Amino acid sequence: MKTNETKQEKVLVKTSLTPVALSINERLIAIQTELKVPKGNYNSFGKYKYRSAEDILESVKPLLNKYELALLLTDEVVIYGNKLFIKSTANISTNCNSISVNGFAEMSEHKGMSSEQCTGTASSYARKYALNGLFLIDETESDADHDNKKEIPKKPILKADTDKFEEAVKYLTTGGSIDAIKAKYDVSQEVETKLIKSI
Repeated sequence: MKTNETKQEKVLVKTSLTPVALSINERLIAIQTELKVPKGNYNSFGKYKYRSAEDILESVKPLLNKYELALLLTDEVVIYGNKLFIKSTANISTNCNSISVNGFAEMSEHKGMSSEQCTGTASSYARKYALNGLFLIDETESDADHDNKKEIPKKPILKADTDKFEEAVKYLTTGGSIDAIKAKYDVSQEVETKLIKSI
């Protein structure tokens, strides 16, 4: 007796929904998933890379066009307590629906900057924060694109019976503190005990 075996194959079917067929939430999720914004600027003073609101806008414009969404950025000055802030709103919309996210930055005086420059700086930061929130751009250290973290130089290890150890003993005998030595060197408990006994 013969049996007919049938093979079942999984076939992935890609549907081609037009952006209009997607809800505004589905369009936003698609943009959040596809958006890549490299950190294209470098701060030579702080020695780190960063992305600006302009970088985000440059990267998101083609996706907004693809998913037929409009983006509008607005700013307003708000007062909290006795401080002035710029409140920026990033709003994406279709003909019928919209989604908005706010970002805030304090307006404060900076040495060597005019009041207009201070306002512009606060506006740039607030807009960046609003765009980060809307498009889920992570600025924290878990962000794969995040390289703002400066390497903290490791302290040299202070070893017993070395020239540096003798200098540390001399420093302690002239009134120096063990805390100052520990701030400069990685000091094991054993070496610390030896230092204290050497005084």
